[in-house]
Amino acid sequence: MTVDNVTRLDKKLSKPTVRAVKETRAYTAFRVVNATLLVLIAAITLYPFANLAAQAFSSESYINSGQVTIWPRGFNLTTFDLVMSDSMFWRNYQNTVYYTVVATLVAMVLTTTYAYAISKYRLKGRKVFIGIAVFTMFFNGGLIPNYVLVNELGLRNTVWAIALPNAISVFNLLVMKSFFENFSTELEEAAEIDGLSTYGKLWRIVLPLSKAVIATMVLFYAVAFWNSWFAAFLYMDHRELYPVTVYLRNLIAGATSVDGAAGSSEATQIAANVKAVTMLLTVLPIVCLYPFIQRYFVSGVMLGSVKQ
Repeated sequence: MTVDNVTRLDKKLSKPTVRAVKETRAYTAFRVVNATLLVLIAAITLYPFANLAAQAFSSESYINSGQVTIWPRGFNLTTFDLVMSDSMFWRNYQNTVYYTVVATLVAMVLTTTYAYAISKYRLKGRKVFIGIAVFTMFFNGGLIPNYVLVNELGLRNTVWAIALPNAISVFNLLVMKSFFENFSTELEEAAEIDGLSTYGKLWRIVLPLSKAVIATMVLFYAVAFWNSWFAAFLYMDHRELYPVTVYLRNLIAGATSVDGAAGSSEATQIAANVKAVTMLLTVLPIVCLYPFIQRYFVSGVMLGSVKQ
């Protein structure tokens, strides 16, 4: 056998053989059924939102007769004009943005530092701190003790009444703890050799490499605080301090007409879809925010599920 033949044979043997895996009929049927079910579930889930948006732009006669499904009937912007011209709505909307930003920032700082600390096996009393956090998942003081505590601390009618009592979600804490436990120890050791302190390692090494879990936790906290209304309803005494969710709650609970309506027909139109209009305006910012965080969301919720 010549040298050329040997070389040609070696190349042929070293070349990986790629074979297409033929799908079985059973697997093909499974994929079709699975895709069909997912499409149906997505349609069922999206229908209430589509119906809400359709009612927000529909006229009163079609809404009351039940003819509105996922497309607006009798296109109407009367309620939008009235709600968006209501100064209290925009004041409450501004409060919601402020409460959400402050509460999310406080929650992320406390959750991140707590999770990073208890992720270190060398921490003395580590199991005690984890046990304290897990204990609060199942037991709490109750509504009245919490109200008395917030009142005695002088937090009522301030943003801290919303931010501090719900500053740490134990579920989010455990997810971040699991992520930090799987973080590369070699990087932290190298940073420590270079002279970084514990806070320096966290700020300059760990956090820049933890964008997925941070984005996921920000989304979880922001949505929770944005949709929260009971804490503000409980601890706020003035309408000017309410978030927009309490504004919406008051409409749903008892509003049948809106101040400033000019004429009975206009008042009837406003009463028919004012809830849909306000709900649509309330949920819109979160819907617009989600696409920018979605790429981190899938990887973030799976953090800690695979151990190395």
